[in-house]
Amino acid sequence: MADLRDFSRLCIHTMTHKPWTLEECIAAYTNAGVPGITVWRHHLAPQGPRESGKMLADSGLNVVSLCRGGFFPSLTKEGRQAAIDDNLRAIDEAAQIGAPLVVLVPGAAPGQPLEASRDQIMEGIRAVAPHAMAAGVKLGIEPLHPMYADDRSAVNTLRQANDMAGQINHPNVGVTVDVYHLWWDPELEGQIARAGKRILSFHVCDWRTPTRDILNDRGVMGEGCIEVRRIRGWVERAGFNGWIEVEVFSTEHWAEDQPAYLERIKQAYLQYV
Repeated sequence: MADLRDFSRLCIHTMTHKPWTLEECIAAYTNAGVPGITVWRHHLAPQGPRESGKMLADSGLNVVSLCRGGFFPSLTKEGRQAAIDDNLRAIDEAAQIGAPLVVLVPGAAPGQPLEASRDQIMEGIRAVAPHAMAAGVKLGIEPLHPMYADDRSAVNTLRQANDMAGQINHPNVGVTVDVYHLWWDPELEGQIARAGKRILSFHVCDWRTPTRDILNDRGVMGEGCIEVRRIRGWVERAGFNGWIEVEVFSTEHWAEDQPAYLERIKQAYLQYV
């Protein structure tokens, strides 16, 4: 297992520090010795992807991925085409900021069976994968916890994501393993081993008990019940040796002093990851 007593593989999502602008995230992570950054698309919006890419390149930070694409299902043909068009833009944005990966939140459409949404997800990924390959950008299918199956993701287990990636069978399409969404799954260890080289990214945080909000009450590692280090071991035994990405959605933590919160994340990374 890799030695993580340093921060050489630490990446932080800009969404973890939602109150900060991209410029503030860049400055804070650089000053704190955090070498990796995953950028959320709304952090690109104020200055645009081209200027954002210049800021990131000048900073020396490693751009790990862009979040997020996906949300392919729709009850209408027009809605599905709009999603494809938006994903093509996300791929272009990733290329402009130097991100080698776009993470896909698959999506779901209330009013149709989950099976239909899954078919539309595969159709959407197939439609954009050639553009991703031409741009040098990979696509990571991220299964979300079943509590999001109604409208955010019809892909809820790593088995489903593995099946989907296998059926699409494109060299630029793989999976993203997020402990928040997958920690509960009794098949997780085996499905991580099955995913192997298709694992494109690994996200960490913690599951708080009780969870007060299904979207915005994640914990920093060590604040909840997820065995993050154990899952990291499974991922690394499967061959993944990439960035460890901290992704925390938390109304509570967003209201805190952000520099102090960043230091707590670093210490939690050393202690629990």
